[in-house]
Amino acid sequence: MIRVGVVGLGKMGLSHLSMFNAHPEVEVAGICDSAGYMLGVLNKYTGLKTYADMDAMLDDAELDAVVISTPSSMHASMVRTALERGVNVFCEKPFCLDPADSAALTALAEEKGLVTQVGYHYRFVGAFAEVKRLLDLGAIGRVTHVLAEAYGPVVLKPQGSTWRSKKALGGGSLYDYAAHPLNLVNWYLGEAARAGGSVLNPVFSRETDDEVFSTLFFDPATPGGTPVTAQLSVNWSDESQRKMTTKVSVWGTEGRISADRQEVQVFLRDGAQVPDGYVPGWNVKYTTELTEEVWFYLRGEEYSAQVDTFITRVIKGETEGVNNFAHAAATDRAIQLMVDDASGVTRVPTTSALAAPAGRTRSGGSLPGAVRARVRSLLQKVGSSR
Repeated sequence: MIRVGVVGLGKMGLSHLSMFNAHPEVEVAGICDSAGYMLGVLNKYTGLKTYADMDAMLDDAELDAVVISTPSSMHASMVRTALERGVNVFCEKPFCLDPADSAALTALAEEKGLVTQVGYHYRFVGAFAEVKRLLDLGAIGRVTHVLAEAYGPVVLKPQGSTWRSKKALGGGSLYDYAAHPLNLVNWYLGEAARAGGSVLNPVFSRETDDEVFSTLFFDPATPGGTPVTAQLSVNWSDESQRKMTTKVSVWGTEGRISADRQEVQVFLRDGAQVPDGYVPGWNVKYTTELTEEVWFYLRGEEYSAQVDTFITRVIKGETEGVNNFAHAAATDRAIQLMVDDASGVTRVPTTSALAAPAGRTRSGGSLPGAVRARVRSLLQKVGSSR
């Protein structure tokens, strides 16, 4: 049995508690939250051992793994604490609000050989997974463009905001909503090279974004080729939607794929490499026929599937797997590209971009001595933070 502790008992924390507690290979050895009332109720009706402090739980409960479902701003410090204790970690998304933390924690987990996973559950939805499979098969030829969308009714009035809509605590719709379709885009295309035309707009929130629009550019598969683009369109102040609705459309030289939570629609041109089970022209596959049965259903089979994947990896000691820290860190870096683009920040070039002779830019222009010194200083700071 895998001994698991759950930290943070809000909406997702309670959902994870239900699923982990129902898993046949798991013993929930402790639950942790700052709300004494919540701990008292759960202890009374479940008998689970409760803790008001994560360190105390780690000291006492002899955990194999911990689930961290606290507000986003708390992820980095809590994940580090668990890793330093040698505990495997499942962390809710987004991984970290600062990509420097994501990189450092990824390296720490790899150094200690620990199993990690971040809760980007859409990778476990049958329709979105089928998109990945078809792209890997080259079914629509060379991918040229992706449109990733997410809309829903989260923030619909100026008052009554929660930690999710506070920039310093949750990161707004960019981190809490846009991160989901963005993570799918990373899964399909790899890591973005840059962002352009990024807009982070408030609708009702006073201090963060409620809608996000951006174009991401991905390096071409062959040198000199055309970059692949992906447009992100997200709004969590859209009351025309009953709940979060996510859709991804992918265009290629031999066809098109569109997928949402319910189905994947595929159009294949004549001459395309048609996979088994498909025909030229239009095809529709439903999530129900693309999804393996799970042992426990709560909110959607994808949530149980990701829990089972994590537990199976912990049992086997598999550090590589879907949504490990390295995958989530790539999404954090893509988010930072959009934040920088929207605010007009230009990141310091990589060392390869400054590999020209001293005092010369790659295009041959001259850099003043003061600018060269400033660049060297910034590069030293970047290097020391890695």
